[in-house]
Parts: sequence; structure tokens; C-alpha cells
Amino acid sequence: MKKQYRHLTKAERLEIGILLGKGYSRRAVATALGKDHTSISREIKRGRRSRISQYGQPEDYQATVAQQKAYVRRKYAKYQGKKINEDQVLEACLVARLKRHWNPDEISGAMKRHRRCSASSCRHKENDCSGGSIYASKTAIYAWLYSEWGQQYCRYLYAERYRPKKRIPKAQRVMIPDRVSISERPRGATTRSRYGHSEGDTMVSGKKTGSLAAIAVIYERKSRYLDARKLANLKPDSFTQAVASIQVAQAPLKSLSLDNGIENRHHAAITQATGAAVFFCEPYSSWQKGGVENANKMLRRYLPKGSDLSEVSQTQLQRIVAIINDKPRKILGYKSALQVMQERGLLRQTGT
Repeated sequence: MKKQYRHLTKAERLEIGILLGKGYSRRAVATALGKDHTSISREIKRGRRSRISQYGQPEDYQATVAQQKAYVRRKYAKYQGKKINEDQVLEACLVARLKRHWNPDEISGAMKRHRRCSASSCRHKENDCSGGSIYASKTAIYAWLYSEWGQQYCRYLYAERYRPKKRIPKAQRVMIPDRVSISERPRGATTRSRYGHSEGDTMVSGKKTGSLAAIAVIYERKSRYLDARKLANLKPDSFTQAVASIQVAQAPLKSLSLDNGIENRHHAAITQATGAAVFFCEPYSSWQKGGVENANKMLRRYLPKGSDLSEVSQTQLQRIVAIINDKPRKILGYKSALQVMQERGLLRQTGT
């Protein structure tokens, strides 16, 4: 069972000071208090005096100093998110955009670029939002969301998280015969300086559904343009046909970066069908194709893990993809991926 987190008490801080004074190690202190050693290390680092001792080192941990610092942190923590909470017009604009599944960075960037509210569902669009006075940084928006005032809106975030969480890379399953390492792909693909270099991945149905249906996802690295095709199963031939179908809709693929999934075994057929050179991530290193991993995360907002993907039609899937491609992206100067692809003439069929 996961341990419930609670703050250190004054008595526990006094005990930490006593044990450290007796020469106990941090791990020994943690064991004595029934705490994780990382919590003790963090407490010692936070609780030291800020001034330097005569020996040029920060002074040792003192329980009274640590308790006062903790009190101050807790006292002023309540002000996190207060700027937005006290501005009803700004809060209404943020909520409207969150409900359209914009993340805090996209909201802040669009506000800064347009200097007015451009959310179609915001009732203040033509009145109080104009004039450039409505703005909040992404840091302020996250602080508000993670505060008591914004917790109810965290469900509109893609991850639906109520506090930051560390990312854990997914393990890949098998090695691919005759695979070429991702380290050998063209420089234009690695630096995102050339269009036509994409990343690919698949999304699968939940195990409990018993469904074999899946989705092939292709993500263009420079434009951040996303495309997807429904698969009846994860057989290599199905994935190859899906990539070829996407190739018809977009400009010719120059390279495709994949993981070591079994559906990618026929990578030679992908090259033959599309003309794209195929490269593979190192085992257990899906972060090397982080663009498509992030695209999957955005798709999961609409198709949660555990879903039966056989119930999703290609038409429904394309509607979801269209919503994502129409979002303003910071890396694109807050243009959408669709805008970039259209401006560059990289779409053969804009309706796909």
C-alpha cells in the first residue's frame, strides 16, 4: 500500500537535529523516524541556515530554524494562484480554454500573441477580454490549477493530474531484425531542420476489452503535424498499410523513426511502399521519439487507456486529430500544425 504523505512535525524536526548531532547518517535518521531517506535529505537541505559559517560551509541543520522556514512556506503557500482567483474575468477565460483542451502554455502563448481572448466559448470575448489586460503566464496558470481554487479544473488537462508527476519511460518489447539505429538518421531529422521526417507509434485497446483493434500514429517532427489510422490488429502488414495511407495524404516521407514493437518487423516493406528510410530507437528508450509519445498523450485525452478502439470509427478518429492539429503550439510561434503544413504546401489532401 502506498504511504500517505504528511508534513514533518516540530517534534520530528527536533529529533532530526538530535540524531544528526550524535553522528547518525541521513538514512539512519530516516529509519528511526519511519520516513523515506529522500524526505530527510530534503528537510536537512531546506532547514539549514542561509548564512555561511566561519569554515565557509552552510551551518548545520537546526530544528528551530527548519521549523520557522517550514512555517513561512506553509503560510505563503495559500497565495499560490491568488492572482487568477481574484480576477473573475481572467479566470473565466482560462476555464473556457481549458474546456477546449488547451494546455496552460498554449493558453498563455495565445493570450500574449493576440493580446485578447480568442476562445470561441468565452462569453467575455467581445467585451472585457480585449485591450491586452487579460494575461497569465503558464507558471501562474499551473500554480492556480494546483491550488485549492483550480483543483476542480485539473480534470481538463490531458493527464488529469492534480500535481506534477515524474515521467517513467515505457519499456519496449522486442528487438527488430536488420534494424538501423536512430543515431544514424539524417541530420535534418535529428535537428528538425527539414520537413518530411516523422515518428511513428501505435495505440492499443485495453486488455480487458479483448479487442485487437489499434491505432497507427504518425507525427511529423518539424511541423508537429499528427495523423492516425485505425488498425484491425497489430500485425506488421496492417501497420505498413496504415503508413502508406498516410503517405498518400502528406508530402513524401523522408524518414520514419519507430520503436521495437512487433508491428514494425516489416520495416523493409514500409520503405518499399513509402520510400522512407526507417530507423529504430534503442531498446527501452522510447524517449528518443518523444514527439509521437506526446502525440499519443494528447490522443489519450479523447481515447483513454483501457478503451476498446474497435468502437472508434476512422471518421471519429480524424475529428480528434483535427482538434489537435488546430491547437496553437509554442514551438511554432503559436501557429497550429495545420497552418504550418498548409503554408508549406505539404498536404496533398487537406480533408484527411
